[in-house]
Amino acid sequence: MEIRTPGFTEKFTERIKAQVSRINEEVKKELSRYSWSRFYGPLVYAVEGGKRVRPLIVVLARETVGNHGADPWLAAVAVELLHTESIIHDDIIDEEISRRERMTFHIKYGYNASVLTADFVFGMILDIASRYGDPQVARELSSAALRMCEGEFGELKIDPKVHTLTIDEYIQLISEKTASLFQTSARVGAILGGGSEREIDALGHYGLHLGIAYQIQDDILDWRSEQKVIGAVISDDASILDQLRKMAREYASKAAESLTVLPQSHAKNLLEELADFSVSRKF
Repeated sequence: MEIRTPGFTEKFTERIKAQVSRINEEVKKELSRYSWSRFYGPLVYAVEGGKRVRPLIVVLARETVGNHGADPWLAAVAVELLHTESIIHDDIIDEEISRRERMTFHIKYGYNASVLTADFVFGMILDIASRYGDPQVARELSSAALRMCEGEFGELKIDPKVHTLTIDEYIQLISEKTASLFQTSARVGAILGGGSEREIDALGHYGLHLGIAYQIQDDILDWRSEQKVIGAVISDDASILDQLRKMAREYASKAAESLTVLPQSHAKNLLEELADFSVSRKF
């Protein structure tokens, strides 16, 4: 797959502006249902910012298989909430003090409130899943949550002072911790669109490979940051960066190739461009 020019990321961001705007509105609308709650203010803070890549995949995957069937927007919100919950926990575990140039959630609200907020978010996700008649939606969200926890726990047990990850171990870790939610996002979108098993599986493979590429790019961008898993991969040898860049492109290519079984459409084009974006972005 050819990686586009630096200006491509800005053009792609503009092309998905309408979908991202709708996602933000749907997130805001769902949060407003809890305006009575003590958690409302913290939740608004928690969901601010972000690229909304995962919910975007839900929407585009549904459109790719025919843009009919159940409404994707609530599922898109559920996916974003699951991502938000994971960030709250991840920042506590990594002892991060800032994210997106703002205080991390636990720094602003404290550890106890952070744990409770993450639990509250799980309740919101369950409520959303209950509004879909198809139990597959709930199963997919549950599967992602379980795999994300496995990945987080796996990273928690890594001590870079005594163990360096092999590349295979690293890929397995990020497949669970990050790519599982990308995979679920794509599968949920295809399920809601009434896709065939072949289409659902194809989009699931797309999401998995995209998520791996996306996390590798994140780790490349965070290469010199402390307490990032990339620091435990192999060594400080700068040549590993070249290997990681190559791997990111390979997984982005695999993601795009997974879409070949699907009919040509505007949504499919955007998913292909998202694969490019995942490894050409600088943020």
